[in-house]
Amino acid sequence: AAQPNASLETHTGLDRAEPIEKEREKERESRKSGKWSREPWRGVEEREMASEENAGGARKATKSKLFEFLVHGVRPGMPSGARMPHQGAPMGPPGPPYGGSPTVRPGITNQPMETNRKRPAPSQQQMQVVQNRNRKKPVGFPGPNEMPGRQMDMREAQSDPAFGSNTKRRKMADKILPQRIRELVPESQAYMDLLAFERKLDQTIMRKRVDIQEALKRPMKQKRKLRLYISNTFNSAKPDAEDSEGSIASWELRVEGKLLEDPGKMKRKFSSFFKSLVIELDKDLYGPDNHLVEWHRTPTTQETDGFQVKRPGDVNVRCTLLLMLDYQPPQFKLDARLARLLGIHTQSRSSIIQALWQYVKTNKLQDSHDKEYINCDKYFQQIFDCPRLKFSEIPQRLTNLLLPPDPIVINHIISVDPNDQKKTACYDIDVEVEDPLKAQMSSFLLSTANQQEIASLDNKIHETIESINQLKIQRDFMLSFSRDPKGYIQDWLKSQSRDLKLMTDVAGNPEEERRAEFYHQPWSQEAVSRYFYCKIQQRRQELEQALALRNT
Repeated sequence: AAQPNASLETHTGLDRAEPIEKEREKERESRKSGKWSREPWRGVEEREMASEENAGGARKATKSKLFEFLVHGVRPGMPSGARMPHQGAPMGPPGPPYGGSPTVRPGITNQPMETNRKRPAPSQQQMQVVQNRNRKKPVGFPGPNEMPGRQMDMREAQSDPAFGSNTKRRKMADKILPQRIRELVPESQAYMDLLAFERKLDQTIMRKRVDIQEALKRPMKQKRKLRLYISNTFNSAKPDAEDSEGSIASWELRVEGKLLEDPGKMKRKFSSFFKSLVIELDKDLYGPDNHLVEWHRTPTTQETDGFQVKRPGDVNVRCTLLLMLDYQPPQFKLDARLARLLGIHTQSRSSIIQALWQYVKTNKLQDSHDKEYINCDKYFQQIFDCPRLKFSEIPQRLTNLLLPPDPIVINHIISVDPNDQKKTACYDIDVEVEDPLKAQMSSFLLSTANQQEIASLDNKIHETIESINQLKIQRDFMLSFSRDPKGYIQDWLKSQSRDLKLMTDVAGNPEEERRAEFYHQPWSQEAVSRYFYCKIQQRRQELEQALALRNT
């Protein structure tokens, strides 16, 4: 920091100042030439501002405030740069205070501290700054709970919303025991080992959670066997039946199914596996308008366990069942040439593109200079009809090469022979179902069963570590006091004084300012000279205004 009188070097022009009469003559000449300035000390002020910006310290702050009051008439509570409403000529913009404080002291008299020299009660942010300073004090200084009236309780501070972010930031750090405590208690190393193991366990769990989240983004399917049961019953005609239905022979076709070895407790409906079902009967028997029975899935479809078709007839009927599986994600049938090339018949779009990229890498079709392009071999040229193409164009070109998947076709004969015992046919179909592990993974990510218990245990650990730290501070306090009672009390009082000054924000140094030696320094002469110069300028302006009024 600069010495208190370092800034006087920039004001030596005052010592070489000419008499006031010569100054007035210069001003008259300047007025006649049109270059008169009402700020004769402008250059000195600018040098003063440059010097004050580089200076610091409480003593310079007090000098600056006294200077502003004597020269510019600034009082406490006024904004920086404001002046008293006198008629004197302005001295130019005042430089910033030495200490950077926006307020100045009203006077230099030895009287009790005025209320306007104090700010309101310290806010929570200021209290938090003091608390943070106390945490970093050397060994031997008391903590926030040792001395009465020291600071608010730490638990009250943590419960306040203003301390929420600080609490989150310090949670992991507060679990660690300081090195000095570990030296005092060697058994605490077991706790540190457990803390390190807990950290590794948390990292492993977090990594697994991320892996599960990534896995859930991809479709997880399992291939299962769906057993299809196709059966029919025949109702012969009854001549003595009263209703018309009983007097006509009819048959009934039932289509049902279930998953084999389904370990899940939730049974899926049979219709949930299909997008559409079409039963085509003999057109010669039932005509062109009544030979088709269709079912198509809609957004409002109610799932069912089977399908039932009833028609009149007493002869065997040939029928064809067309079942379209509901693929999730949608699958497509490849063009014959592309299917032979990739060895894929029906697959999802992403799997087809992945197989194409694998073929490109295996056959080294990617351009060595421009990686974005693919040099087509003879098979690609036949399929895509071009010698060279961008890989980003493949999804668009695949649109014309992907077809709807083929339906499952089952030919069945509806028998009306009462002696035919084999009236139920069974077929096994490969279907894709959701992996049951996916539900467990989702429930694991959403599970919050142990979170409250873990949080409560963490809070207990934090409170225990905090109490240990407080006991360590008390122990250091007592040891320091027992070794050097006098020196420790003096150091502690200095610390309390600094904290009180920070909390109340009192400007200046009242203890130093109340002594006469403080005003016998060279800076006081400079301030008095400026004060008298300002008064002379004020009186001169008043006289000029009076003469101007008399002449008018």
